[in-house]
Amino acid sequence: MSQRKRAQERLARERVLFQRHPGGDVAACIVYPNVYPLAMANLGFQAIYRIFDAAPGVAADRAYLPDDDERQRMETRGEMLLSFEQGRPLSDFDIVAFSISFETDYLNLLSILALAGIPLTRQERRGQNYPLIIAGGSAIFLNPEPIADFVDLFLIGEGEEMVPEFLAAWRSARNSGSPDRMMTELARVEGAYVPEFYAPAYDVAGKLIEVKYRGEGSGRVKRRLIQNLNRFQTNSLILTDESVFGDMYLVEASRGCQWGCRFCAAGFMYRPIRYRDPSEITAQALKGLEQRKVIGLVGAEMASVPGVAAVAAAVADAGGRLSPSSLKADCISPELAAALARGGNRSVTIAPEAGSERMRKVINKNLTEADILRAASMMIGEGVENLKLYSMVGLPEEHDADVEALALLTARILDRARASKSRIGRVTVSLNPFVPKPWTPFQWDPMEDAKVIKHKVGLLRSMLAALGKVQLDAESPREAYFQTLVSRGDRRVGGILLRLHRERRREPGEIWQTLREIQREAVRAKPGPLPNPDFFVYRAYGHNELLPWDFIDHSVDKWFLLSERKKAHYEHQTKPCDVTRCKVCGAC
Repeated sequence: MSQRKRAQERLARERVLFQRHPGGDVAACIVYPNVYPLAMANLGFQAIYRIFDAAPGVAADRAYLPDDDERQRMETRGEMLLSFEQGRPLSDFDIVAFSISFETDYLNLLSILALAGIPLTRQERRGQNYPLIIAGGSAIFLNPEPIADFVDLFLIGEGEEMVPEFLAAWRSARNSGSPDRMMTELARVEGAYVPEFYAPAYDVAGKLIEVKYRGEGSGRVKRRLIQNLNRFQTNSLILTDESVFGDMYLVEASRGCQWGCRFCAAGFMYRPIRYRDPSEITAQALKGLEQRKVIGLVGAEMASVPGVAAVAAAVADAGGRLSPSSLKADCISPELAAALARGGNRSVTIAPEAGSERMRKVINKNLTEADILRAASMMIGEGVENLKLYSMVGLPEEHDADVEALALLTARILDRARASKSRIGRVTVSLNPFVPKPWTPFQWDPMEDAKVIKHKVGLLRSMLAALGKVQLDAESPREAYFQTLVSRGDRRVGGILLRLHRERRREPGEIWQTLREIQREAVRAKPGPLPNPDFFVYRAYGHNELLPWDFIDHSVDKWFLLSERKKAHYEHQTKPCDVTRCKVCGAC
């Protein structure tokens, strides 16, 4: 099927829930760097698309990473990637804006530029008539450096106010006479990061020692944040059955998280926690029931959202079902459990994150085994049949006994269900290797060696197999390796991504052999043509080391993150955020 025919068929199946803007003289293409079903499940992408579309004088379109079969055909025949709605070459737009939620999609950004016939690096495009390439999204909040050589401008932070400011600045600056002058004007938008103005320097060991800045001001980039979420609706704007959440209407309930889990980027980069008013959530949920019977409640953790039990009850009363993204066990009330079950929920996700009490103190989960067992019993007792337990492996300070404790916890959940004669269907243990994230207390920690992780997964698998009715879904350590590389990497990782992109075009889908080749080359030749990926993945960063993302101001003090890391070592927990009184971390 041709690219245009597939797009037209998908457009015909879409249901657009907002009034489209008539367009204007500024052509902007908003790109999600992954395939269409994933893009249409992403609230951030839909929200930013509407912000561009609603801006005066902007004609907005969208684009996605082509499906595998389509991409191979395009590369074989030399076909150009076209925009989704107008069928227009991406190179014809004034602005190509990437909305990037996951660092692992950084590699897809290169694929899309190549398919669009746009030179990959900023240097290659300089002085020529190509679109301005910009990028934003939650991955960019944390660390944009691995793709800094490919992007002209990053917008760091929440976009509701920042994007209109950027568009106004671009209109004013586009005829400024020189690219350098235009970028200087755009850099004045709070939250804008122009990587061309920053030059990193490294020592002989490969550590970042200095970033020279040649622009106006200090070079510190302030992350943008919306104080009052109720000013902006964030819910499904385009529905399609092909979305991975095709049966749901999505409603955002909060941004951030009060609990301060030391591994969780969302809990720190979105500080301070902000909730939508329960009446607003309920109104949007009931409106969504006109479109779908399932309301997906979106946020970092949903059981502690004020009024969530009443929202679930209202949805159930209206004949729908509320599906929360994740529930903290000790926050699940009998009212919430009953409302979720009454709405028809047969599967619920609880996130112990770690198996042992000791590890939950290390990661600051503020959750006891008694809390988890009580919540599981409550949900099963209300008629929820299937439980999903989300946990991690390879966390800092973790031992084999902590992994074994996850199997013992699962066994106790099953024992309680049998003792109460409650019907239980399937328990799924979802296990992901720990990936250290910037702007968290564990940002200095390395990923645990893949061999050790495989040993721990095998240990857990053998223990769970003896329980029956338990399924283990474990992410591959090599997937976590790549995610860590692009999460903790500096600007030199761009060279690795470029190599992976070129090799993947010859061998679609296979990047691991290339990564191993880069590792071997770096060991044989010091320094090698590219840095050893292990340098970013398996190395503990020094507490006094300049980190690639330190130029971003998240309003969270670095000393606070370090103090939280030290508390983890001593298994000390920190109380949840109290935004009304506490000023310790610097975010409030």
